[in-house]
Amino acid sequence: MTWKRNVLVVANVTATSDDLVRALTERAEREPTSFTLIIPATPAGGGRAAAAQQLREALDLLSSAGLEIEGEVGHADPIVAVTDAWDPRGYDEIVVSTLPMRFSKWLHAGLPERISRITGAPVSHVVSPPPKPPAETVPAPVHQTQSGVMKPLSVLAWGGHKDH
Repeated sequence: MTWKRNVLVVANVTATSDDLVRALTERAEREPTSFTLIIPATPAGGGRAAAAQQLREALDLLSSAGLEIEGEVGHADPIVAVTDAWDPRGYDEIVVSTLPMRFSKWLHAGLPERISRITGAPVSHVVSPPPKPPAETVPAPVHQTQSGVMKPLSVLAWGGHKDH
């Protein structure tokens, strides 16, 4: 049986980010690693139902990237969610994934440092930009069509006319 590292990952909005996928994939390429993803059910993020949906999407994405991963929805407070899941006999390290400082409540609360102090575990921090909302699209305007020989000259009719 091959020895494998076990990593606890805590993320919410960034759970499906390219940066987190890349960081975990690079981690797994260095040595055999399995991951457990915890998504706190924060009220601001839509609560338990939104966290469960985010977890499903993240697990599908990370599994399709070739990672051995499982996950669960955790307590609304990310510190409580991590301490509920943390077991030094079961995990070797923790990865915290956040938005950049100007967007992240977790960073303003010092989450990575607090988790490190509470658990005594090595903690890595992955920063990902906020997800972009889907672009709003509208149909192109309908143009009146002209036919016949004079069609190329129709541009001359654009603009204002003064009757003399």
